[in-house]
Amino acid sequence: MCTKRTHQISIYETFAEHEIGRELKAISGWLDQHVEVLDWIEKDIQRTGIKDTGRSGMSIEAILRCGLLKQHQQWTYEVLAFHLADSATATAFARLPRGLYPTDSTLQGVIALIRGETWECINQALVKDALSSRAETLKQTRIDSTVTETLIHKPWDSMLLGDAERMLDRLMVEACEHTPQLSYTCHHRVVKKQIMAIRNCKGEHKRRAHYRKLISVVRHTLRAVNSVMLTQPQSTDWMKRAEHYAGLTLRIIEQTVRRVIKEEKVPAADKVVSVFEPHTDIIVKYRRGTQFGHKLNLNLTTGKRGMVLDVVIETGNPADSSRLLPMIKRVQECYGKLPRQVAADAGYASKENISAAKALGVKAVGLPRKRGMSIEEMTGSEWIYKKLKHFRAGIEGNISMLKRVFGLDRCTWRGLEHFQSYVMSAVLAYNFKLFVRLSRQPV
Repeated sequence: MCTKRTHQISIYETFAEHEIGRELKAISGWLDQHVEVLDWIEKDIQRTGIKDTGRSGMSIEAILRCGLLKQHQQWTYEVLAFHLADSATATAFARLPRGLYPTDSTLQGVIALIRGETWECINQALVKDALSSRAETLKQTRIDSTVTETLIHKPWDSMLLGDAERMLDRLMVEACEHTPQLSYTCHHRVVKKQIMAIRNCKGEHKRRAHYRKLISVVRHTLRAVNSVMLTQPQSTDWMKRAEHYAGLTLRIIEQTVRRVIKEEKVPAADKVVSVFEPHTDIIVKYRRGTQFGHKLNLNLTTGKRGMVLDVVIETGNPADSSRLLPMIKRVQECYGKLPRQVAADAGYASKENISAAKALGVKAVGLPRKRGMSIEEMTGSEWIYKKLKHFRAGIEGNISMLKRVFGLDRCTWRGLEHFQSYVMSAVLAYNFKLFVRLSRQPV
């Protein structure tokens, strides 16, 4: 049974006299003042169909606090479970019912229920508080993009075929256990042998020969799975997984034939780069190689401060120049006010963007100069232009902190929905740390 708040709070709830302890105490105080966020979390929990029967477990409040604690400290679920059982500060912050020490699998199961949209709503509530208390300001905003990678290995065609074969083989083993009369021969060793041969052989002619053998074996297993789907009744879960992996395998075979056998160029939008994270996009960064994950457009404000106002997880790899105006408009939609000055890097620079931003009501737009763009048109004065140029450079430090301290360099949660939750919860943890520090400083 999931209650909303933890009723039996210990009278000995104490936080360590340490920087982390003081931060967690301040975050706890903010959560106590905004109990409405528990209603948002409750909706996420209830959509899974959990019934209010049986022994009382973690409250809605405890689930939210455990999720924040994990992202704030960047602990694994195993380490989080240890600190909840061992640390007085962690126990005080999480507000678990007395005598309840959840396991790492339990924590993973309940924290994963919180959607990315809910984390984003909590973040917007926090930023609104920061704006109303003048801990943050909308006078200046800066926009930039970065990439958060998904948890995949380098997408070689041979490895993708091997992963597809492995998942299809698992499906066939399950089907044979359910239907003993099925006949199936595992080709896992043959596939492994061909992958190693592809990796070690010299010469394109020999490599293509090994690829043909590998594709033939994977097609054989794919036909076996398709045959079971058509002729032998299986569980609904098995059928869903079979349709999913059979479709992915077909796409991987087609792209391998086009790329390796026919030597064609396959557009990035048509490629599959992971069997386990098929939502992964291919992001080509100029002079910085290729990354596999999702592009994040960040809207940060740091006149004196540095909180993240807004994050958008893009689909594909849209040009930065097409995202400047939508990001500015989202600030107005979220907080009811346009920034007075906007700064961004060369990827966002265009004469059309300057005109459109000025038409919206932005007073100054600081972008690197390109042909047809003048300082007078962008900012009105050389002094303001230099100020915005230096201001924009500071966003690299914010992105660095998000990646180094809060794990936005690579998402360790699987699936697109959990990717969104991971990014938004990490941004919220980052904003909480800054909000606590800024609240102590005089305005």
